[in-house]
Amino acid sequence: MEFLAKSAQPEKHKSGCLAVTIFEGGALSVAAQKVDEATDGTISKALKLGDFTGASGQSALLPAPSGIQAQRLLLIGLGKLPVAAKSFRNSISSALAKAASSKTKDLAICFDGVDVTGQNSEWMVSQTGELAATTTYAFDQFKSKDNKKAVNLTKITFLANDKKSQTALSSAATTAQAIANGMDTTRTLGNLPGNECPPAYLAKEAKKIARGQKKLTIKVIEEKEMKELGMGALLSVSAGSDQPAKLIIMEFKGGKKGDAPHILVGKGVTFDTGGISLKPGADMDQMKFDMCGAASVLGTMQAVVEMDLALNVIGVVTSAENMLSGGATRPGDIVTTMAGLTVEVLNTDAEGRLVLCDALTYVKRFKPASVIDIATLTGACLVALGNHTSGMLGNDDEVMDNLRFAADSTQDAVWQLPMGEEYMRQLDSPFADMGNIGGRNAGTITAACFLSRFTEDYPWAHLDIAGTAWVSAGPKKGATGRPVPLLTQYLINQV
Repeated sequence: MEFLAKSAQPEKHKSGCLAVTIFEGGALSVAAQKVDEATDGTISKALKLGDFTGASGQSALLPAPSGIQAQRLLLIGLGKLPVAAKSFRNSISSALAKAASSKTKDLAICFDGVDVTGQNSEWMVSQTGELAATTTYAFDQFKSKDNKKAVNLTKITFLANDKKSQTALSSAATTAQAIANGMDTTRTLGNLPGNECPPAYLAKEAKKIARGQKKLTIKVIEEKEMKELGMGALLSVSAGSDQPAKLIIMEFKGGKKGDAPHILVGKGVTFDTGGISLKPGADMDQMKFDMCGAASVLGTMQAVVEMDLALNVIGVVTSAENMLSGGATRPGDIVTTMAGLTVEVLNTDAEGRLVLCDALTYVKRFKPASVIDIATLTGACLVALGNHTSGMLGNDDEVMDNLRFAADSTQDAVWQLPMGEEYMRQLDSPFADMGNIGGRNAGTITAACFLSRFTEDYPWAHLDIAGTAWVSAGPKKGATGRPVPLLTQYLINQV
């Protein structure tokens, strides 16, 4: 999908489809008024018939009337003024789906005169780009030619009313392009089956992103070096697999030399059987998605590179496969982490925190400005927050406030959960410094409490994306690409 901006009058712009917006009650945006005048009242006539009212989520695709240069005219209902951000997203998503179902290859859209509460036209461009990428994305590389999804819509042009506006929209379109591409990478990595995407594949993908990039360097730490570093927790997860673990360090130097980097750490369990604490067979196929935290780091780093962000950013992918064999870690085994703390592995299916904790210790050497880890960590988060909102916990209010601000902007929602000593005590073990689980209650919180013991030396936040990283069933089943928009916006705001 390609995004660009152009200064042009909507009725004079040639395209496969021209989209204009209309508000509830029939009020026309500036662009819709111009089109209505140029087409002898086509939109007004449609409104009088009553089939289209401008209600939120409504859309109508018409053959282009005489008077405009486009081949089709797409009417988008935005609802009441001022338009709420969620209403805008729902409406644009519905309209893009209608455009994508047609034969049009390109869509021109003008937001002149559209008022979204607390947002500007650049935000509308960014949101439209993200939604367009979601609408047109197809994962069909393992399907035969006859079963592949035909996607005609490949370009969106955002129309500006003058050159100054075009400059602003062009910048927003560039950002939208980077985020959309990053989301596509994240989706594709998440959707790949475990036999195609072991830890080594994630290392290969990181090197692919860095190819030809002078500001991005890649380091892959192999199991031999992990043993030398004392990463017993991470190695305990890969112990039962024929696929060796990988710790992938992606260092982007876009900021000033010496500036503290912002670090993203992603859980990359490329397939999670649960280990000896075996998961039920039903829906175990979805455990290929247990590396979506790592995928979101790779997608965000790709966006950072494409934007050439003026910031020092380090992406860390901590990857292993959790399998069963004679060498697999057993419940009751005690492992020693890189930090020197010992962990009683009470449940081998609570492996995400084990692959993360050694990476969180490793990144201390970079003296980070902030560290955010992203993980499909606990089913408890799905129970608590459903599929709409990611859980957020941490040790630094400023980092979490900045994440919340980015979440509000991108509509990639988060919700902060509490942490405290009372939850920490649930991790007590009579045989080691801590257990890797804290019992049935407050599972998301105790998982974050576990990680917090390895993050005391820097500002840190944890995102549990177990409910938001993928859709479990239905025609939209698959990775969502979240939270790439949230993470990218967070980094943009640090510049």
